[in-house]
Amino acid sequence: MDINDKMELVRQVGEEIITEDELKNLLETKLHPIAYDGFEPSGTDIHIAQGILRTININKLTKAGIHFKIFVADWHAWANNKLGGNLEHIQTAGKYIIEVWKACGMDLDKVDFVWANEFVKDENYWKTVMQVARHSTLKRIVRTSQIMGRKETDVLQASQIMYPCMQCADIFHIKADITQLGMDQRKVNVLARELAPKLGFPKPVVVSHHMLMGLGQPPKTEDPVERAMEMKMSKSKPGSAIFMTDSEEEIKRKIQNAYCPAKVVEENPLLEYCKYLVFERFDSIKIERPEKFGGNVEMASYHELEKMFREGSLHPADLKKGVAEKLNELIIPVREHFEKNKSAKKLQEEVKGFMVTR
Repeated sequence: MDINDKMELVRQVGEEIITEDELKNLLETKLHPIAYDGFEPSGTDIHIAQGILRTININKLTKAGIHFKIFVADWHAWANNKLGGNLEHIQTAGKYIIEVWKACGMDLDKVDFVWANEFVKDENYWKTVMQVARHSTLKRIVRTSQIMGRKETDVLQASQIMYPCMQCADIFHIKADITQLGMDQRKVNVLARELAPKLGFPKPVVVSHHMLMGLGQPPKTEDPVERAMEMKMSKSKPGSAIFMTDSEEEIKRKIQNAYCPAKVVEENPLLEYCKYLVFERFDSIKIERPEKFGGNVEMASYHELEKMFREGSLHPADLKKGVAEKLNELIIPVREHFEKNKSAKKLQEEVKGFMVTR
C-alpha cells in the first residue's frame, strides 16, 4: 500500500488530524507506527459506536500498517468512580468489552491490550504522572475533565484530578506515535502533544474520530469538543442509543422513535448510522415499501441514499424500517457469540449484575 492509500484510510477515520504533515512523515518513515486507543470499562451495556464503529475504525488503520495498543483504563475507571468504584467489577467489564470486539470482527492479530493495572506497578510510570502534573496548572487539568464525561462545573473527587495526568502518562509509556480517540478526548491529547518535548517523549499525532450521534435531537452547542461530550453523554440514556445487547424488537422500537425530520440530512442520526455503520459493512441497503409509495428501492451508496432523502423520495418511516433491519444484522453475530460461547455468556451475565454509577 502506498503512502497516499494509507493517508486516505486514516482520513476516513480522522475527523481531525493534528497534523497531516506529521502523519505523512510518520507513515513514510515507520513501517508499523504504534497507535494508542483506550477505553474505560464503565457500564454494563456497550453502545454500537463502541462495539462496531470502533471495530471499523481500528480495522481501517491496521490495514494502513498501524499497530494498535488499546489501553484498558481500569484504574482510571476506578478513579472516576465507575461501577460503584469496584475495581474487580471494572476489570471484569473490561474483559467483556474485549469479548464483544472479538464477535464484531476486530483484527486482534494487530492489536495488543494493555491494562492500567500492569502500568501502575512501575514506579517510572508514577514519575511520569507526577511530571505531567508538575507541568500543568490545576485549571488546565480541570478543563480536560470532559474526557471523563464530566463538566468543568462538576464537583470532582481528588482521584478525578489524577485521571488526565494518568492518561497523558499512558500515551507516553505506550510509546504512542498516534493517539486515536474520539473528539471528546481531544483536550488531553493536545496536552500530551504540548508536554511531550518537555518531558523527553515523542510528540504524538492526534487522530480524532467522529462521535456518532445519539438518536435524539442534536446538541445545540457549536463547540466541537462540547458537542462530542454531549453526544457521548446522550448514549448513556437507554432510549437514545443502540446497544450491543439490544434485541431485534428493541432496535426497531428505538429507531422508530428516533429523531429523523423529513428532507433534513444535516445532523440526522439515522443518516449518520447509515454513513458510519451500514454502508461500512454492507454494499447496499434495500427498503421495501408498497407500490403506492414508490415500491421497493435499493441504494448502493450513502450518497445515493442521502440524495433521495433530501429530495423527499425516501420517507423517514421507510428509512427507519431499512436502518433497523441492517442494524439488527450487524448485531446478530454478537448475539450468537454470547449465546453459543459458554465462557462469554457467563461473563456477560456477570457484568449485567453490576451496579452502574455515573
